[in-house]
Amino acid sequence: MSFPGIGDLRATLDVLQRTGVVDPTRVAALTGGLARWGPSLAATCAAGSLRLRNRMAVHDDDGSITWGDLDRRSTHVARGLHAAGVGRGAQLGILCRNHIDFVAVSIAAVKAGHTPIYLNTGSAPAQVVEVIHRESIDALVVDADLFDPVEADLAGVGIDVFVADGRRAGRQGIDDLAGLGRRRIDPLIPKPAAPVVMTSGTTGTPKGARRRLRAGSSGAGAGILQRIPYRTSDVFMIAAPLFHAWGLANLALAGLLGCPVVLTRRFDPATTVRAVELHGATVLAAVPIMLQRILAAEDTDLDPLTRLRIAGSSGSALSAAVAAQWMDETGDNLYNLYGSTEVGQATLATPEDLRSAPNTAGRVIPGCEVRIFDSTGVPVRTGETGMVFVGNGGQFDHYTGGGGKEMIDGHMATGDVGHLDDEGRLFVTGRADDMIISGGENVFPGIVEAALLAHPNVIDVGVAGVPDDEFGQRLRAVVQVAVAVESDELRKLVSEQLGRHYVPRDVDFVERVPRNATGKLLRAEL
Repeated sequence: MSFPGIGDLRATLDVLQRTGVVDPTRVAALTGGLARWGPSLAATCAAGSLRLRNRMAVHDDDGSITWGDLDRRSTHVARGLHAAGVGRGAQLGILCRNHIDFVAVSIAAVKAGHTPIYLNTGSAPAQVVEVIHRESIDALVVDADLFDPVEADLAGVGIDVFVADGRRAGRQGIDDLAGLGRRRIDPLIPKPAAPVVMTSGTTGTPKGARRRLRAGSSGAGAGILQRIPYRTSDVFMIAAPLFHAWGLANLALAGLLGCPVVLTRRFDPATTVRAVELHGATVLAAVPIMLQRILAAEDTDLDPLTRLRIAGSSGSALSAAVAAQWMDETGDNLYNLYGSTEVGQATLATPEDLRSAPNTAGRVIPGCEVRIFDSTGVPVRTGETGMVFVGNGGQFDHYTGGGGKEMIDGHMATGDVGHLDDEGRLFVTGRADDMIISGGENVFPGIVEAALLAHPNVIDVGVAGVPDDEFGQRLRAVVQVAVAVESDELRKLVSEQLGRHYVPRDVDFVERVPRNATGKLLRAEL
């Protein structure tokens, strides 16, 4: 099965010209980096080092690093890993928050010929150890605060552990590896390998998604550049976790364009807004719950966000209420991408799309196809609801533990239910396995959550089905509010918007709705 390409040559040239990529020195530097390191972070870092050696590449909570120093540090760390006994072909686990050495180690893994495996910083200690075993990880780079809970368990695993932010319990740190590497001059011969990114793990231990290393074969990346007006003059504030596909994609895109990146170890609404203002960020990469919490934060001046050209959101469902409020407060800068770790990106909603249909997941990205099938695998008509399948050249190959996703005619299942409208916009109803059957009625909790989020005092909400003797299941809503709200007021809101069978019988108020590090709702914990 073949899928649409990016379009005609004119469209491609227009994108390259608008972004500023068409520049002889930029093209030459990037070509050299790709020839040396393949399509990877190491290639874009090498290109940045050639062209922008003394300019800032990454800023984090502790300071900044230039392109030249990032290139050197990653080379030293790569050689240090070899000196420490982590040879070519090793599986290198990375369990780190957003900071400079996350980037340096990721680049070093490419240079050392390792496969980087990104672990979820929100995973429980038992899950971390399970993933290390399942992925046959040979060495682990871990932040000190994340190392403490798993230290005892790792003692019996028998792998090399390097603490990212300094020595801990006799362990070597990244500075130690860099010191070892500075004393070595052995050549670095990469063994190109695509990174392994974990699934969200909302229903159990995260699974590794493995895909082949590709150089622009899907067209979706170029299609995103067609729709989102990135420029080489941008400054990226990446609030999304770098271990997640969306954060990692923005890191790669910033490297491709030669743009500086701003990181903070932990997300905090006020800190994020200050960082945007301090560094003059023009691009914010976030997951929807981050946008939601920025809007809900008390005493946070949102004025710096009005200077953003792009607020890119992905990773979980963006509610219509949050989309509308974000653009009302900060301007029409919001771009929402829909996809998954397995299928890659599929659709993109521009500010124009979100203004006209705030609950849309957007239009199909050039280079992709979205098709809706019924339960028997037959395509449904426009407007009819069914299972969402995506076709492109960027799909994952399989889970590292075995198995994959359902395929129909070269299109991969997302696990979501939705429909396409007459204008080609996708609307996602919810996860197929989240559907609640209450009194014979099928209810998708995401619809109820969206209705509750429309209340001005609701900050966050999660809805799940719980056993009920009379109806089989009943709806339970867990709600975080800014000020006290009566549960009957929320029930009335849902009844008026959606109907009686959508009304949650149980409404519980909590300090924080349970979500993982990428903002996805942990529905099982409700």
